[in-house]
Amino acid sequence: MASYGDSSQKIDYVFKIVLIGDSAVGKSQILARFARNEFSLDSKATIGVEFQTRTLVIEHKSVKAQIWDTAGQERYRAVTSAYYRGAVGAMLVYDITKRQTFDHIPRWLEELRSHADKNIVIILIGNKSDLEDQRAVPTEDAKEFAQKEGLFFLETSALESTNVESAFLTVLTEIFNIVNKKHLAASENQGNGNPASLSGKKILVPGPAQVIPPKSKCCTSL
Repeated sequence: MASYGDSSQKIDYVFKIVLIGDSAVGKSQILARFARNEFSLDSKATIGVEFQTRTLVIEHKSVKAQIWDTAGQERYRAVTSAYYRGAVGAMLVYDITKRQTFDHIPRWLEELRSHADKNIVIILIGNKSDLEDQRAVPTEDAKEFAQKEGLFFLETSALESTNVESAFLTVLTEIFNIVNKKHLAASENQGNGNPASLSGKKILVPGPAQVIPPKSKCCTSL
């Protein structure tokens, strides 16, 4: 269970999450809805990179989500290596009303996996679910792809605030549980006389090889 964090409290973990996908699929709107509970019909294309933060409490620990958003247009893809560096979670977003944005998802996933840590937690997001009458991507197509690739999956509406919170919490809670298990394992090793690899790291700024996902991640029962 997660809740809003108190801005004055100490931060136990910092998790970097990246938003990727084609331009105009609603990445910035998803971020604005989660970080500030806002939605603007006049949203303009994101120029370059921006990030926002929101602090939550997960299992009595203060977790700061640092969420990065970049434009999906080809001319900005030069930012990729720095953009992905240190990310432990990713949201792969397409527009359910534009088939092409879904067809480009394998390319975005390939780019993500070539730049980010191989154990990054990924959720596939079908945005604009409020436009059901214009749907061009069947939910089953996305579920099938997510299952095949070992991704979580949800459909969202940034406009109606549907499933946006759930999508972020799915990723953040998964990362939190994985990191927590590593802390427990480190503590056990220390108790056995072995040095603990995470000893003393109250604030975890994610880096390579710090997250190990479970062997199978079900994407259809969220």
